[in-house]
Amino acid sequence: MEIRLSVGYDEYEEGARMSSLIEKLASSPDGQQLSILTIGDWGQAYENSPDSFIETLISHKDSFPNLTKLFIGDMGFEECEVSWINQTNLSPLLAAFPNLKSLTVKGSQDLSLQPLAHEKLEELVIICGGLPKSVLEEIISAKLPELRKLELYLGVDNYGFDGGIEDVLPLLKGDLFPKLKYLGLKDSEIQDEVAIAAASAPVLDQLDTLDLSYGTLTDEGGEALLASERIKKLKHLDLSYHYMSDELVLRFQQSGLPVDVKDQQESDDEWRYPFLTE
Repeated sequence: MEIRLSVGYDEYEEGARMSSLIEKLASSPDGQQLSILTIGDWGQAYENSPDSFIETLISHKDSFPNLTKLFIGDMGFEECEVSWINQTNLSPLLAAFPNLKSLTVKGSQDLSLQPLAHEKLEELVIICGGLPKSVLEEIISAKLPELRKLELYLGVDNYGFDGGIEDVLPLLKGDLFPKLKYLGLKDSEIQDEVAIAAASAPVLDQLDTLDLSYGTLTDEGGEALLASERIKKLKHLDLSYHYMSDELVLRFQQSGLPVDVKDQQESDDEWRYPFLTE
């Protein structure tokens, strides 16, 4: 069973709270059957952290014995811009739900996953306008032996990305998550640097999918990928939403690679923007 909980602006003003919705769900028969829980706006997320309802969710963990997939922060820009969404340390959720297989987080303001350890987690997705270096470090030091999919929106420095390519490189070594098949390093203002590093990265030998979509990829990064022998081993290369030239797009299309190069952006050679920032 899949359930989405959300508190609208007017509802919040009238006294509705996410913690109450969780308590109601926990006391209903649906709680026992729940496998996928999506938390949308918890009420003025640009001002309020999720701490109160996270505590409630954890305190009622026994009411959700079949929970395997959790999404914290599923809200559109009309509710709260992604860079304004307040988060918190979500690692207690991992400890509370040992059967969790998927965790998706939207928003990176005050986000932490320390300590990041889980025996069964297969998927970790972080959607944000800028991923703090501290969170990258937590992921790099994580203990996630079953992780198959890691999808990270790196973003831009104006909205939280305070690192550089040197902070991304450890994810490309191939020695962190032995079962990883999908690696997404996307939505980045340094997408060319990421692509150049990824083109010869050992992690490609274990991946089915490399996702470098949504960023500011130009011919500089695209050429490195096209020349890579390791890239040819992939089942899918996602470069959608990019700033590559018509010529390079055509070369990718004629290369025989399983590559997605749709959604070509126009550039004035001075300003290029990732897909998701604010």
